Amino acid sequence: MYENELNVALESVRVAARVCRNVQAKITSEVLEKKDRSPVTIADYSAQAIICRTLKDAFPDDPVIGEEGAAALREPDNASFLDKIHDELGAVGIDSSIEQICEWIDHGGENNYSDRFWTLDPIDGTKGFLRGEQYAISLALIISGNIEVGILCCPNLPLSESDERLGATFCAVRGQGAVMRCLDDDAVEETIAVTQTADTSEARFCESVESGHSAHGQSARGAEMLGITKPPVRLDSQAKYAVVARGEADIYLRLPTRKDYNEKIWDHAGGVIVVEEAGGRVTDIHGKPLDFTHGRELKQNKGVVVSNGLIHGRVIQVLDELSAS
Repeated sequence: MYENELNVALESVRVAARVCRNVQAKITSEVLEKKDRSPVTIADYSAQAIICRTLKDAFPDDPVIGEEGAAALREPDNASFLDKIHDELGAVGIDSSIEQICEWIDHGGENNYSDRFWTLDPIDGTKGFLRGEQYAISLALIISGNIEVGILCCPNLPLSESDERLGATFCAVRGQGAVMRCLDDDAVEETIAVTQTADTSEARFCESVESGHSAHGQSARGAEMLGITKPPVRLDSQAKYAVVARGEADIYLRLPTRKDYNEKIWDHAGGVIVVEEAGGRVTDIHGKPLDFTHGRELKQNKGVVVSNGLIHGRVIQVLDELSAS
């Protein structure tokens, strides 16, 4: 089931990853010194255009809830951005007009929940992208509120701690397990699974590089209460989901940094199904399943807790104790 959806999604993400790599390779120290975000803007919009173009052709009735829209690009001051996006698409063999590019991007501008839709984050981890470090392309199909298909592509993630080749793509279909594929070699594919760590004192956790994305201080207190002594693995983007899914970490905490913040669905959907199909568990900080039936945001949830499943209950208990203190 969903073989066609998986294959279409996977191919679109692969092409988008080629563009992202091309753009990232052009980032210079001068760009970073100037804090110039234009490379990530070009890659972000280009990836969304590519993926939405493919989804629209293959599944014309499927809405896409994505992060970007083309309204800003249509402003005269941003004409140079559109020209660069046009050039990047051309470099991977996609002929297009400026108007077509905007239409493809806008196809990802849906806001409202429907019984069947895709959610897309064309570049998750923008600061990691600019630093030349970890970022992810995340795409998921949600039907009746359930994530059924997920692709999580991490172009800079090594295939394993012992295999230094970069570019890992994680694929999952509900009920069929999760696999990791080499981005550059389809012949390299393996089933992945979470760890069997049952003692939290032996656990390893990962969190965002940026403290603005998760409350690092609270994470540290939680780790102490769990008896965790290993230093946290910090990396950008949904690559953290991938690290848990393939057994290189046991816990990923994304703790709220303010009470009024709601997580965006595209920041999690692709990673959630990959972890769950690898045998792990994902909830909010209160142990509630993530609810993808409220449009762009996880309005009924607070924070996200990802684990191998075996230690999930203890992690939630500790977080409850922290919030009560």
